[in-house]
Amino acid sequence: MSYSFETQQIHAGQVADPTTGARALPLYQTTAYQFRDTKHAADLFGLAELGNIYTRIMNPTQDTVEQRIAALEGGVAALLLASGSAATTFAVLNVAEAGDHIVSSPSLYGGTYNLFHYTLPKFGIEVTFVDNPDDPESWRKAVKPNTKAFFGETIANPKNDLLDIETVAKIAHENNVPLIVDNTVATPYLIRPIEWGADVVVHSATKFLSGHGNAVVGAIVDSGKFDYAKYPEKFKNFNQPDPSYNGIIYAQALGVGSAFGANLSYIFKIRLTLLRDIGAAVSPFNAWLLAQGLETLSLRIERHVENAKAVAAFLEKHPQVSSVNYASLTSSKWNKLATKYSPKGSGSVLSFEIKGGIESGKKFIEALNLHSHVANIGDVRSLAIHPASTTHSQLSPAEQLTAGVTPGLVRLSVGIENIKDIQADLEKAFAAAK
Repeated sequence: MSYSFETQQIHAGQVADPTTGARALPLYQTTAYQFRDTKHAADLFGLAELGNIYTRIMNPTQDTVEQRIAALEGGVAALLLASGSAATTFAVLNVAEAGDHIVSSPSLYGGTYNLFHYTLPKFGIEVTFVDNPDDPESWRKAVKPNTKAFFGETIANPKNDLLDIETVAKIAHENNVPLIVDNTVATPYLIRPIEWGADVVVHSATKFLSGHGNAVVGAIVDSGKFDYAKYPEKFKNFNQPDPSYNGIIYAQALGVGSAFGANLSYIFKIRLTLLRDIGAAVSPFNAWLLAQGLETLSLRIERHVENAKAVAAFLEKHPQVSSVNYASLTSSKWNKLATKYSPKGSGSVLSFEIKGGIESGKKFIEALNLHSHVANIGDVRSLAIHPASTTHSQLSPAEQLTAGVTPGLVRLSVGIENIKDIQADLEKAFAAAK
């Protein structure tokens, strides 16, 4: 039976515990697992049987949450990691290595921009940021013979511009590479990128998926639709024996037409190599906390979006605001894309330019009471920050502008409190800034 999103966020990947009958998801806080015998152990290591070996690689609590997130995104498999940054890094390193090239939108979270602009080149991976992510030709012009993937955020932080997923995916596929998207701000409740052609979805599940600001965790979801076996020269690591894992050829043993019944090559390659060797493993407790957040995801996002729309309309009319970045506003240049991809609303992370520039922005932030001044988004609480001096401070002024960060920009992550209380707090802060 095919269940709705709201039902899957509670039930997908889980049945009552067969040993104890526990109905809520148990927390398996263990490092290792007892093998039945030597054959069982050998079968697990040889992928003849799936199961638990060591918690750095897999954990029963983690497995349930991975199945649930995969179901919500419409993918075939998922992998939890220690953070959203780890998820983004592993998603790229799984297809690119020294001498390879990535094409990316410049509208990115500051940490991702730094990863692409500074860290990946140290590993020999070149990243080209397209001149204009809204222009299909900018993506086409950026492609090189050694390009291995496209990357973008479905709803960018903090500019709230939307990626034209369908168009960019088409261009990626014309060039025989996958499209990787970060769906943190939207969540699968607002946008399901795989349905629009994306091949891999990453999340900082720390944010809206968890929703309560108490767990750091990342997630990668694979659509299973990109067939790496079709491009043996471009994706050699999927199509040649891996000497570090019994000579397995991922695209054959785990790909399209394999005994597993789905193309699991992408996620298993990460699990068996990058996660094994680099070890950015999720804590079982954080996976369990994520599960608690997922059970109320749709309810929270509905309230987040309802409040965000009200705040955006309030800000757009405010005399101390010169501009508002929220794609669901009819005045936004991305409203057409928002209507297409995210008709329920373009999330609850928005930003605005306060008149008076950086000094007014600082006074505004410091006068807030209900809004927490933190470097985070996606909490049930309303949050506020000044990106130019915090989340994007490592970027040069020119790079900040590329990412949509101006000196007087204030970013809000609108929570689920009563909207009257949220607006009253904003008004108090505007009065102080004035």
